[in-house]
Amino acid sequence: MTPARRRTLFERLKRANPSPTTELRYSTPFELLVAVILSAQSTDRGVNKATEKLFAVANTPEQIRALGLRGLKRYVKTIGLYNTKAANIFETCRILIDQHGGEVPRTRETLEGLPGVGRKTANVILNTAFGHPTIAVDTHIFRVANRTGLAPGRNVREVEEGLLLAVPARYRQDAHHWLILHGRYVCIARRPHCGRCLIYDLCEYADKVRYKRDTKDQTASSSRNRTEPRRSRRPHARGTRG
Repeated sequence: MTPARRRTLFERLKRANPSPTTELRYSTPFELLVAVILSAQSTDRGVNKATEKLFAVANTPEQIRALGLRGLKRYVKTIGLYNTKAANIFETCRILIDQHGGEVPRTRETLEGLPGVGRKTANVILNTAFGHPTIAVDTHIFRVANRTGLAPGRNVREVEEGLLLAVPARYRQDAHHWLILHGRYVCIARRPHCGRCLIYDLCEYADKVRYKRDTKDQTASSSRNRTEPRRSRRPHARGTRG
């Protein structure tokens, strides 16, 4: 994809969503850290349901330590892999208290030293909580970057490095959110909604024509179903015996 097309791509995404952000609910960097640790292989919606109740009673490292590990697990047991995630959060709280004054660190190296925090999680915290122009690559962004030709790569690190080079500087701060939302709701893994894609003409996906047609067919069918009255099904008359 040429630099001009990449610039146009982000111009359109920005026009459609000028102030994108994460769908995880949080009010402090620590709440975001907990939510992102819980979100691995889980939906944002499921995480938000759990953290809404958790943060109402414990939203600092000290308060979560006071809950105890068992107490913490009771709040996050609806989330996949909750035993491991709860243990990581509980130990992370101890480290934050003992080594960082209860605050979330602002450097990648220190963040990645916390239990349950890898490069992707660190990038989310640095970008969303602290305003660094990092790009966290998850499955959605990996798919969009490769499918569109924006920043092809064989693994998430290659895609991340490619995006940092490909995304114009003025759009880098919000690129993570635009791309993840595009992958989550439009450029989905199976049967992408190419017929309603803002960047259809810029995308280099070989099968986009077929999926654009499928999207239009689905929309037309849905519209007919909403507007056409249902035909009442009359029971068949039963014959009478003579």
